[in-house]
Amino acid sequence: QVQFAESGGNWVQPGGSVVLSCEATGVGFTFEDYAMAWYRQGPDNQRVLVAGITAGGQYTDYPEFTKGRFAIARDNYNNRLFLQMNSLNVEDTGVYFCNRHTAYGVTFSWGQGTLVTVSS
Repeated sequence: QVQFAESGGNWVQPGGSVVLSCEATGVGFTFEDYAMAWYRQGPDNQRVLVAGITAGGQYTDYPEFTKGRFAIARDNYNNRLFLQMNSLNVEDTGVYFCNRHTAYGVTFSWGQGTLVTVSS
């Protein structure tokens, strides 16, 4: 069973930055085999993809609303996924989760997520 532990969420003012981290663990789970992504669950409880990365880390993808502001990275040696979030605005507020990239397969069980609050 795969488990994800997200961390790094915080309260930040508009225009600020936050770095999120995700550790993936599981017996028989090979992190480097999977394309991964970060997702945000907002007040409407909808979970949307905010950044994705291929298994080897060579390619990344972002929706228009995060492009140029967010940067995803991974450390396959330590089974970790990262998200650098810059120029944050109030619409970025939400609980952030890491999981398998939905464009490449079905997601695993979700972790607890980490809360990012953007407000003045």
